[in-house]
Amino acid sequence: MSVRKHPGARLRRPFILGLTGSIGMGKSTAALMFEREGVPVFDADAEVHRLQGPGGALVDAIEARFPGTTGPNGVDRQKLGSRVLGNTHELAALEAIVHPAVAKAQRRFLMRHRARDVVILDIPLLFEKGGWRKVGAIAVVSAPAWMQTKRVMRRPGMTRAKLKAIRRLQVPDRVKRARADFIIDTGRPKSATHRQIRAIASCFHAR
Repeated sequence: MSVRKHPGARLRRPFILGLTGSIGMGKSTAALMFEREGVPVFDADAEVHRLQGPGGALVDAIEARFPGTTGPNGVDRQKLGSRVLGNTHELAALEAIVHPAVAKAQRRFLMRHRARDVVILDIPLLFEKGGWRKVGAIAVVSAPAWMQTKRVMRRPGMTRAKLKAIRRLQVPDRVKRARADFIIDTGRPKSATHRQIRAIASCFHAR
């Protein structure tokens, strides 16, 4: 396995490994495995859920911009999704609310773990939103397309049309794989995936 040398990547501590993958590829499972190997993980999706959950810091701002999409449990993701999915203008408005808050949380995470050898930034849209420029190397989680579809269609409220719309917003898996420093295959037994992750983590410890 090789690591692409991004400008200045090895001059900073901790080394930042970007973890990404299209919907249904098993990125959350991979992130958990990295944590079990002792690598701190910043989960951008989890941070968004926290910010949009009950009492979340972004609930009022989202309700003001998208009336009727929040309630006692915070943001109703189904309602909000129906407002922004496939609508570029509305999606940009939501991102203008969410992204700065997530970026602030990410900076706090990096500061908290500044003495570590390596940390993971788990970012679904790493390529799509330019986050790849800020990491030292990229690990892409991937699985066969049929497996991806099977996993995603199990999710509550998911439809073929919704999946198609989500895929249109994401860089294709084949492109992500071509740009990756590491490819994590989740289309095999979990034990095999874990061995891959253990090997990747070992590349950065005590470097």
